[in-house]
Amino acid sequence: MQVTETLSEGLKHEFKISVPASDLDAKAGAKLVDLKDKVRINGFRPGKVPVTHLKKVYGRSVMAETIDQTIRDTNTQLFSERGFRLATEPKITMPTEQAEVEELLNGKTDLTYTVAIEVVPSIALADFKTFQVEKPVADVTDSDVDEAIKRIADSNRGYAAKGEGEKAASGDRVTINFKGTINGEAFEGGTGEGIQVVIGSNTFIPGFEEQLIGIGANETRTLKVSFPKNYMSEKLAGQPAEFETTATTIEAPQDVAINDEFAKTLGLESLDKLKEAARERLVAEFATATRQRVKRALLDRLDEAHRFEAPPSLVDEEFNLMWNSVKAEMDSAGKTFADEDTTEDKAKEEYRKIADRRVRLGLVLSEIGEKNKITVTDDEVGRAVIERARQMPGREKEVWDYYRSNAQALAQLRAPIYEDKVVDFILELANVTEKKVSREDLYKDDEAEKTAA
Repeated sequence: MQVTETLSEGLKHEFKISVPASDLDAKAGAKLVDLKDKVRINGFRPGKVPVTHLKKVYGRSVMAETIDQTIRDTNTQLFSERGFRLATEPKITMPTEQAEVEELLNGKTDLTYTVAIEVVPSIALADFKTFQVEKPVADVTDSDVDEAIKRIADSNRGYAAKGEGEKAASGDRVTINFKGTINGEAFEGGTGEGIQVVIGSNTFIPGFEEQLIGIGANETRTLKVSFPKNYMSEKLAGQPAEFETTATTIEAPQDVAINDEFAKTLGLESLDKLKEAARERLVAEFATATRQRVKRALLDRLDEAHRFEAPPSLVDEEFNLMWNSVKAEMDSAGKTFADEDTTEDKAKEEYRKIADRRVRLGLVLSEIGEKNKITVTDDEVGRAVIERARQMPGREKEVWDYYRSNAQALAQLRAPIYEDKVVDFILELANVTEKKVSREDLYKDDEAEKTAA
């Protein structure tokens, strides 16, 4: 076997490899000998078929199998000897000329191919004992509990009909009948009767609810809207439509008395029990927010301490996933880059930086986990599946079957568990100091959060 490196640029390498025809012939011959005891051919007793006859019948297919196995074995040996960790699958280029392919399959010429690879760089891990990480902690106050209960009350309040002649306002519930058309033609799913709409809930097509403000009972209006570009129905996506809409009733939200009776409607014994439950939930929510902030700070520290070239193909892949998602969201919202006070080129530049950071952090976390033998058990993944199933009442078996038969979906569950275990490992070594903060500071809008790995 002859190996010649034809390219070495950063993390990209390319090799030209040549395997003598004699080596291929020997391997194929061994396969044919092994085949003697496995095939049945009319006219020959089991195990007595001459290898020369087997070669006539199976020679080309056996040689093709031999070539495939030789390429895999040769590549594995090459990468192992040079200590390469591949970032992506190797790109193999084989002869394409028909005459050359025929010569190769008939064992009359050497196997010559090229393999192009992109490797993961060597990563020198930092000393995590030198990391300083601040842990913001907020106490749950009585006012926090009161606000939470008010939100619960608001979400459980009823509605009462407005007085005669009163018009619909934001927050009101309007019962409507409507008929939709596109270019004057009715379309499937475009009609409805007795449909309740809470103005401002954003449950209808963008622009629909706002046009109901000021409508009165038994009044008819023509609402003009456009379906989002990423609407579930391809026939309707991006299409302008008109809805002839009649309001049958206008109802205003009613205040809810927050007392023991209200608590009982929620299945609790008293208002005190409701407050206890609300406090427990807030404590859990605050703890989650604290965890996110600590993780964010730790990832920032890891980013600062590990600067290296990320494999370009992985960065491109991550960027494309992010960019497609960004474009879809903007199209859905009908926004442009100008609305975001930027340009498409500047936005791409920023998201490429984020993609580079995510790839590097992913490689660093993987390196830490591998070197410290951090693994995710099947039981841990199983508990994650159960938790997902609990989030979809009535569809538990469907969720369970989906994950049981979908290896990629299971891998997507395993990845965040693995990441959290690595983060916990680092935090055990780092110097973590608590800092008391307000609820507002704990939840403050942090633009850097968008770059989380």
